[in-house]
Amino acid sequence: MANKNSTFPSSGTQLQKRPPIVVVLGHVDHGKTTLISKIYEKDLTKKEFGGISQHIGAYQIVYQGKKITFIDTPGHVAFSKMRSRGANVADLAVLVVAADEGVKPQTLESLKYIQEAKIPFLVAANKIDLPNVNLEWLKSNLAENGILVEGWGGNVVLVPVSARTGKGVDELLEMIVLLWEMEEVKTNSGNLEAVVIESRLDSKRGPLATVLVRDGVLRLGDTIRAEDVGGKIRAMINDRGKNVDIVYPGEAVEILGFSKIPPVGAKIIFGSPKEEFPFSSPGRKFSKEEENEEKKVKILLKADAQGTLEAVLASLPEEIKVIFSGVGNINESDILLAKASGAQIVGFNVGASGAVKKLAETEEVRIKTYNIIYELLKDLEEMVLKILKSTVVNEIIFGRAKIIAEFIVNNQRIAGCKVEEGEIDRKRPLHLQRDGKIIGDCQIVSLRVGRTDAEKVKKGEEFGVILSNIDFKIGDMLLSFSAAPLNGEN
Repeated sequence: MANKNSTFPSSGTQLQKRPPIVVVLGHVDHGKTTLISKIYEKDLTKKEFGGISQHIGAYQIVYQGKKITFIDTPGHVAFSKMRSRGANVADLAVLVVAADEGVKPQTLESLKYIQEAKIPFLVAANKIDLPNVNLEWLKSNLAENGILVEGWGGNVVLVPVSARTGKGVDELLEMIVLLWEMEEVKTNSGNLEAVVIESRLDSKRGPLATVLVRDGVLRLGDTIRAEDVGGKIRAMINDRGKNVDIVYPGEAVEILGFSKIPPVGAKIIFGSPKEEFPFSSPGRKFSKEEENEEKKVKILLKADAQGTLEAVLASLPEEIKVIFSGVGNINESDILLAKASGAQIVGFNVGASGAVKKLAETEEVRIKTYNIIYELLKDLEEMVLKILKSTVVNEIIFGRAKIIAEFIVNNQRIAGCKVEEGEIDRKRPLHLQRDGKIIGDCQIVSLRVGRTDAEKVKKGEEFGVILSNIDFKIGDMLLSFSAAPLNGEN
């Protein structure tokens, strides 16, 4: 990445065209990760530098003498906030669509982020190596969903590729370079414009943040801040694991020197914040007033990175009470706080040392860790149902929907429903009612109106829903409810 022979000037007197910043988006399992891996193989400099050796969330390649920076964004729907931020800091987008499947919910979700960011994009039609792939059908399917490619009434470029074999990847990179050359974006390496795209707590090095520079330069020793988090740059490591002294526009590095973990999406500016926070207190505590709310499942949540933490927090059912959330491995302070709060500890992509596990056993604090977000959310939903059943004396019914059809998609049962009263909220639990009797409770795993994911559906609307651990029949009623705790409970 950055080196002393860079052509970028040290002053703001000369305009330069920086490398494009490209985000790769698309539906889960449509081949984004495989495509990015194949793109890295095209980098002729990787042998010289020893290949990609460090995951920092952004990587730069050199293709035919041209630099291109790629933002590596997660594919799971729960990480939509991080993916949205990726689109907002990018110059161009590659929308990956599997040629054999066409447009899916996350395809449309990704398109929304691209449109909100107002950046040009092209479509990578992946998996063209599969038999019976019909590109004309795919173009028609794209057009039906508002993506008009060349030859179908629009000017969006479609590049057929196979991430598995590498076919078409050269053409994709050439098109990215061509689209960027058409954009009139210049940088003078003067005013700083940089964004935190990932942050985490390293057990040995402390708070780390991946920072993407869009304009200006960052140098070793600079005093910077990201919102209320300040620091002095003590080290900058690029995507190849090399220490660098200066970072130019279009490049990304991992920065060591923040006083605590900066928030993902925060802008980097020069100078110190008015108020510093201690390194020993990453995350945030919730006020004591919140503890007097209705009885909920109390958890202490830890995750491996700030962006991941925010995404998990945004996906939790409303009946979950987070008494503390932070980044890094589970420690003794977490155990003691969970003990005092009557909470259990939930970790995502983090662990606990033997001493911490021993303390948890002594203090009778439950620790549960996960590497798959589906499993984490499923277990929490089951905990919510258990506590609701044990504390409910009355409840509010927010909506009723009738199951009018049943479908099987990918070996999953989908209930086709119509809202008859009120509204059905994805985050609220449901009673399953049959012949006037409630025969069980469940949570909503997936809620869609047509092909689009939805949070709520209202009276008169039809929707499809996947339900957790319940055997439904056509004619059953779904009742969306909220439960109240027993009097005197904390």
